[in-house]
Amino acid sequence: MNNQNTITKKYYHIIILVMLVFFVISFITNILNSIIVDVKQSFDLSLTLTGLLPFSFFIAYGVMSIPAGFLAEKYGDKTLLVASFFVMTLASCGFAFNPSYISFTITLFSLGCCMAVLQVVINPMLRVAGGEEHFAFNSVLAQLVFGLASFASPYLYKYLVNTNEINASGMASTLRGLVPENLPWVSLYFVFSLIALIMLIIVFFVKYPKVQKNEDEKAGDKSSYLSLLKNKWTLLYFLGIFCYVGTEQGIGNWISQFLYEYHNIDPQLLGADTVAYFWAMLTVGCLLGLLLLKVMDSRKLLIYATLITIGTIILAITGSSEIALIAFPLIGFFISVMWSIIFSLALNSVKSHHGSLSGILCTGIAGGAIVPFIVGWIGELVSLKTGMFFLIIPLLFILSIGFWANPLVTNKTISLKKDS
Repeated sequence: MNNQNTITKKYYHIIILVMLVFFVISFITNILNSIIVDVKQSFDLSLTLTGLLPFSFFIAYGVMSIPAGFLAEKYGDKTLLVASFFVMTLASCGFAFNPSYISFTITLFSLGCCMAVLQVVINPMLRVAGGEEHFAFNSVLAQLVFGLASFASPYLYKYLVNTNEINASGMASTLRGLVPENLPWVSLYFVFSLIALIMLIIVFFVKYPKVQKNEDEKAGDKSSYLSLLKNKWTLLYFLGIFCYVGTEQGIGNWISQFLYEYHNIDPQLLGADTVAYFWAMLTVGCLLGLLLLKVMDSRKLLIYATLITIGTIILAITGSSEIALIAFPLIGFFISVMWSIIFSLALNSVKSHHGSLSGILCTGIAGGAIVPFIVGWIGELVSLKTGMFFLIIPLLFILSIGFWANPLVTNKTISLKKDS
């Protein structure tokens, strides 16, 4: 007992480091939801070209998730962490000094590759640092940190671009002075570059425990991937992750543009607030979902959550501005349980090669590239409102998972009825 406490205490610095990494990943990733309208106007983009921006970022997950597993096995965690934050520093600083649509697209792809590598590295680190018996709790804590960062980043954007408040002088004014006057949002990437540089210094000097990965955490060899790809469940759950991330980013990326286009809501003020509330509600919903999973089958919860989400999306798209401002954040609340349910159902539906399966599933994060792009493309051909209705299609596939999923192990629930 004392020995376990000593080990856990010894690695508290690694737990804190992992939480910091989760915060940085979310803080930089989801800022795109808030700045999308400014980017569109700054570079005079069509909806299709605007949709290519999240495409550039999230397609990197599809490219790097599986290779990152092999790189982690070959070079080790510290090397990959240092390399990732080094690339993030250069990419962010490079764009801030030379802002253009092309350089922004390249920067987003570079950042996406780094994020994919970081995601692969930090989860096994968290298990070792906190102990296997605390891994579930620490994972939930990491998700809360992730949600907090997504909630906070729009406020940094508001602080840097709003010239009518106290921040007309001081740090915000200094950063805006480093970028073109008509591109104040670009100053965000100076901040990101500084954050990445600080993280680079931290991860370089931190002492790391030796990570002994379980068999289900290892990348596996080529045969394990080929075996899984022949399994229909692998492909179905890959599509499930693809559809979830596509829906999440399809909503998050287009909230601000939709509110601006149809309700004339300022994307730098109330639009940014609504994006922040969307991520805040997603975090709160995650907590409620954990409680609900203790009393009901995950498949039933997935069905109920998806049906309510579809109804809420329809309300957000067709309702008044007052309804839209409430409904969009509520969508975050209702979709919050989907990722964990789909991922756990997938892992519980195969007997082996869980590490390789996780890599395949994480490539499904590329849905965050494809779906927002399709929404923008339809928006340009017809209207953004029509494009937003497309999000119901991936949600219908997620709904179907609740009916056809047949895991080898179901989630353990607590009976609320007294035994007679």
